[in-house]
Amino acid sequence: MHPPGSEDFESTAIGWLLDVVPPDYRLHGVLRRYPVALAAMARYHAKACVEGAREGYRTARTELADSLPPHAIDTVLAAYRKEGARLAATARAVGLVERALRGEAFTPTLASQPAAPRPAGGHRGGGSA
Repeated sequence: MHPPGSEDFESTAIGWLLDVVPPDYRLHGVLRRYPVALAAMARYHAKACVEGAREGYRTARTELADSLPPHAIDTVLAAYRKEGARLAATARAVGLVERALRGEAFTPTLASQPAAPRPAGGHRGGGSA
């Protein structure tokens, strides 16, 4: 994805966000026209995926105990941990992209500190036609 503020940021952000959500979201032209709406929907979708993975992890041992051997359950739990981390990172990234689409600018900081947002000059609520 191109960096916020660059000429192609919005179009590359739309493409990336459409890869985050289910494929049928591509059928709704309004989401391409208004990338902030797409980002909001992607945020809710990503959050639901994280919560689903957490619930699956919490219940896997009891839910699968009658159907899988213990070593297989351990492998399922490892898959939940790996996918949970990936899903959580995606959810955080969606939030950052949404903030950038809304016009929030980020200033570089030292690697040991999180990026500090700063207000941008204008508000961007819509997108390309």
